Amino acid sequence: MTDAARRGRWWLPLSLVILAGALALGVMIGPAGSWGSASWTIVWNIRMPRVVLAGIVGGMLSLAGASYQGVFRNPLVDPYLLGVAAGAGLGATIVFAIGRAGTQTWLVDPLPLAAFLGGLIAVVITYLVGTSFQTDRSGVTLVLAGVAVTSLATAIQAFILQRNSDVIREVYSWILGRLTTAAWGDVRLVLPYVLVSAGVLLLHRRHLDVLRVGDDEAAALGTRVGRVRLTVVIAATMGTAAVVSVSGLIGFIGIIVPHFVRLLAGASYRRVLPLSVVLGAAFLVLADIPGRVLQDPAETPIGVVTAFFGAPFFIVVLRTRRRVAS
Repeated sequence: MTDAARRGRWWLPLSLVILAGALALGVMIGPAGSWGSASWTIVWNIRMPRVVLAGIVGGMLSLAGASYQGVFRNPLVDPYLLGVAAGAGLGATIVFAIGRAGTQTWLVDPLPLAAFLGGLIAVVITYLVGTSFQTDRSGVTLVLAGVAVTSLATAIQAFILQRNSDVIREVYSWILGRLTTAAWGDVRLVLPYVLVSAGVLLLHRRHLDVLRVGDDEAAALGTRVGRVRLTVVIAATMGTAAVVSVSGLIGFIGIIVPHFVRLLAGASYRRVLPLSVVLGAAFLVLADIPGRVLQDPAETPIGVVTAFFGAPFFIVVLRTRRRVAS
């Protein structure tokens, strides 16, 4: 048994302990006054949904990032690669520009719905464009198509904001990430999509290990490369679009956590994917704590916190890439 395999055996239970500790800290830290019925109401209705939603968002973004990296055999891609973030941001911007007045009685809040649809539409366009030029549906072509779609969506978003400057502050706040308004309704909204997406991705972790040897070799081993790539991309995109629709844009998690997992437990996706879910959830729960307490009673956007910790870590990862098995 290799050293990586031995490390992988004990990292999953340890990661669950880390997640439990992160959840406990997330629930306990914050102003609540003396403990009593009022404090329990604050914990259950304000802190708990925020902590649970942070865990769901972090776990899903990390899992999606690891899955994208596996299917494209590129360790530097993240969940926003195929235009998910840009499409979601454009959808949210359109809602802000039109106005949310009078939508309180709607069955579904138009903001997360528009962000969800925007992310999905962007990825559909990316996939159609990226697979129309060659029959092997290579990951490189999809990546380039994603860059083009992201640029187009960002340009449209900038045009809308120029015509509706009064909503720039609201859009900017959403783009930086927003867990401050988390409620149990948000958890119920995204949980079904996340469960389906995570289930599909985890079931394909062995296929991602096979894809590491290359498309031709994987096909020779009996893997239907095109079907696996399409399934993984759709599942990862659906989960990403769902969580982004309620949390806003939170960067770096899809790159940082999978790299960290590979450093600890090896490169096999049979270990990388489940560990990415657990440690990604713990990472975002812990990252949300400084944002709540640094500027009390104001809050630092969660996207700022993840970038503050994520950028230096990413630089370190780039320097150590050659020592990590691909």
